[in-house]
Amino acid sequence: MKTYMAKPGEVEQKWHTIDATNQIVGRLASRIAVLLMGKHRPTYTPHVDTGDFVVVVNAEKVKFSGKKWEQKEYRWYTGYPGQRTVGAATRLERKPELILKEAVRRMLPKNKLAYKMLTKLKVYAGAEHPHECQQPVVTELAVR
Repeated sequence: MKTYMAKPGEVEQKWHTIDATNQIVGRLASRIAVLLMGKHRPTYTPHVDTGDFVVVVNAEKVKFSGKKWEQKEYRWYTGYPGQRTVGAATRLERKPELILKEAVRRMLPKNKLAYKMLTKLKVYAGAEHPHECQQPVVTELAVR
């Protein structure tokens, strides 16, 4: 019996729409990462991008468990001495899409293929998105 290996361009990629209303960020990000990598398919191949496109709407309505809204901080380096820091509540007010996008990015493998996977993630703060032409399938995730 031979092992099946997918070839680039051979995989048909689908579009999924996920509503992030009242979803916990970490659990939602792990499910999105599985869809982007293609691990939900029996034809998963580690060195080929077999994942689907994911459109996330209502990213401004995500939740954190515990006291993370007050305690969690996002840090980045600007090139100048010192780091910039912003809290999770401030990030939600300014750029709510980045909370979910960063969580998913950190759950993907750290290689060149992950950057291609991340371009297939479309996150929007509101309920509207410009991807209706692709006919995305609404994917329901369990709410806890």
